[in-house]
Amino acid sequence: SLSSLPSPSSTNKPQPSLLKAKSWILELQRQADPQIIVCLAGNKLDLASTQRAVTTEEAQAFANAENLLFFEVSAKSAEGVEGLFAAIADKLPLDLPSVKPRAGGAGLAARNGGVDLSSGGAGGADGACAC
Repeated sequence: SLSSLPSPSSTNKPQPSLLKAKSWILELQRQADPQIIVCLAGNKLDLASTQRAVTTEEAQAFANAENLLFFEVSAKSAEGVEGLFAAIADKLPLDLPSVKPRAGGAGLAARNGGVDLSSGGAGGADGACAC
């Protein structure tokens, strides 16, 4: 995510947080599945735009150039966080390629068609997590 701390500089030099994000994105593009969904999250939405180290326009331009989802969020107030995850979920493919089940709950979830988040219970018969 982008860190949006007050910047003592008024120059147009890229901020360290944006440089780090660019580096992480390059690493993902180099090593991850080409179909990976990447979302750039600009944090500190709760601060005034004049207090942010990275402008919305800078981050949006980078996200557009790299074909990334982009959301501004606030970890403090949780503003924008639900929308970020909803957008990622909307981009997930409905039909996943068949994969070998892994040890633990991942194989069970894959065989059952996914994870049921609507059950509301803890899962196991004894109240323990069934994952």
